Amino acid sequence: MSYKILITCPPMLKNIHHFDEYFKKNNLKVTAPEVIQTISEDDLIKILPKHDGWIIGDDSVTRKALAAGKKGRLKALVKWGIGVDNIDFEACDDLKIPVTNTPNMFGDEVSDLAIGYIIGLARETFFIDREIRNKKWPKNTGISLKGKTVGIVGYGDIGRNTATKSKALGLNVIAYDPGVKSIKDINIKHTVWPKRIDECDFIVFTCALNIKNKHMFNEDIIKKCKHSLRVVNVARGGLINELDLCEALKNNRLHSAALDVYEEEPPSPKSYLRKHPFCILGSHNASNTSEAVIKTSLTSLDTMLNFLEKS
Repeated sequence: MSYKILITCPPMLKNIHHFDEYFKKNNLKVTAPEVIQTISEDDLIKILPKHDGWIIGDDSVTRKALAAGKKGRLKALVKWGIGVDNIDFEACDDLKIPVTNTPNMFGDEVSDLAIGYIIGLARETFFIDREIRNKKWPKNTGISLKGKTVGIVGYGDIGRNTATKSKALGLNVIAYDPGVKSIKDINIKHTVWPKRIDECDFIVFTCALNIKNKHMFNEDIIKKCKHSLRVVNVARGGLINELDLCEALKNNRLHSAALDVYEEEPPSPKSYLRKHPFCILGSHNASNTSEAVIKTSLTSLDTMLNFLEKS
């Protein structure tokens, strides 16, 4: 039997040629539109009914789009990657469309970037790079990592990997995760957010976004933090109240931030984050290595095929 699949995940789309043999072997017909970050609801309403399955990126998976798909051929959804805050699960249940993600795919890759951001903020390497390109020769004084403390918010696959690499750099680790009852590693302090945040020199967000933790890093929390705090977010933009973050950066209430994700993606051209000299800005790209993309894409395809063959 032949199935038609829509793919809207940009990293997978960029490597789509790698899967030609898989498509041929499993008799899959694939629609691979040009997607920079997400595809609009209006476009999804038009295109979803023509497909049996959808491999999702960061697109908004709305009830309206799903209902349109259900009226057509749509039978299954697979979220490429880990985060699922863009999916209306209630609508999936109501419409009886099975959906899953691909968990535990990017612990190494995302934690690599988190560590890169920690080092970059500690030594202001990205600022120095920009200044040299402008024909300057800065000699910024950074901070040593050994003996400093990093708070890791979320102790899942990415958080655990970040903790392991942080300890290797000589950092003390405080882990925040209400879903984890205890941590066996005695060198990691496990507590409830935001206790001990005043001890942190770095905060790294690696957790999923949900209703309870939206804007968990806000003005009230910032008041408890060191002025020298460096903030890293490789999870979801909504965890941080960006207006409060920008105000804190403007007023030197925080040292700097490294963000791979934002509340609005891409961030507004008017955002102060674009102006602050010590901010490192990413493009929601932490998981994007060639090895991880191939592995996750093949897992997504296998999961999708399994769904469709059972439908």
